[in-house]
Amino acid sequence: MSSVYITDYIDHPDIEKKVLGDLLSDTLHSDIKVLLVWHEKIDDAFMDHLPLLQGIVRYGVGHDNLDLTAASERGIYACNTPDYGTEEVADTATAMILNIARGVTCYDFLCRNYTDGSWQENTLSHIKRNSDIKIGIIGCGRIGGSVAMRAKALNFQVAMYDPYQPRGYEKMVGIERIDCLEELLGQSDIVSVHTPLTQETRGMIDQRFITAMKPGASLVNTARGCILNNLNDLYHALRSSQLSSCAFDVFPDEPPPHNHPLITAWRNREPWLNGRLIINPHSAYFSSQAYYEMRHKASHNALRILQNEKPYNWLNKGTMQTLAKV
Repeated sequence: MSSVYITDYIDHPDIEKKVLGDLLSDTLHSDIKVLLVWHEKIDDAFMDHLPLLQGIVRYGVGHDNLDLTAASERGIYACNTPDYGTEEVADTATAMILNIARGVTCYDFLCRNYTDGSWQENTLSHIKRNSDIKIGIIGCGRIGGSVAMRAKALNFQVAMYDPYQPRGYEKMVGIERIDCLEELLGQSDIVSVHTPLTQETRGMIDQRFITAMKPGASLVNTARGCILNNLNDLYHALRSSQLSSCAFDVFPDEPPPHNHPLITAWRNREPWLNGRLIINPHSAYFSSQAYYEMRHKASHNALRILQNEKPYNWLNKGTMQTLAKV
């Protein structure tokens, strides 16, 4: 009987069908053993209707929509799929960093109004050579580490803050380690955030965080939207030039509210913002190859659970009290 169900987002499960075949169900029923999940919230109430549930596999990296405690108490595997799209997100973050460093979108905005007599002479005085710019990376795992390697290749100075990486990791990737977040913020010309969304990081980018940054520094976030406390903090920081530029792929609310003054200024190309805010529609993860890889790997992980094999990327390994048919 079909025993794997896709909860949301995937309308045409052709990739999943190639892996799971008739094991994939078109409907949610009480005999489902594995869920493939995009954004659906999987909590106690959801699991109550699935007495045979053995595993939950999140398509993407983030897993804040999964109740890991409830899954552990029921002996249900909870997994994510972090080993896809690493290159894509790292490339996007690096492109944002390089854009800020070279002023590409600022020039694009400003030169629309340059006259014939003053074209090449209109340079941005704050532009510096890459080797004089320090990139501060918060969270130096798969993606943050990949950004560090790319930034090094572009001749930036690179430092990391990540208390969860073992000592000596910084030597492996060849960058500076800074053990105090405030110190990293105070030294960095561009800060790039690559942390998961946890109780520790939720709302981390707030007024205090921005105030601790080097005056006139820039901020990149391709991690999770709710790491940003609220749009007001960004608005005031950009309006006062406390922040020189921001580049965000993710926001607490998506799409960001059109009536917020920062988003209004961005949409209307208001002169004070002059290309200093870059927004992507939560697309950093995407390439056709990454999209296939994510779905293929998630489906294979579901199959491993059904075949009584321990799954990859097991999130609640340390807290499961019982295992479902190991």
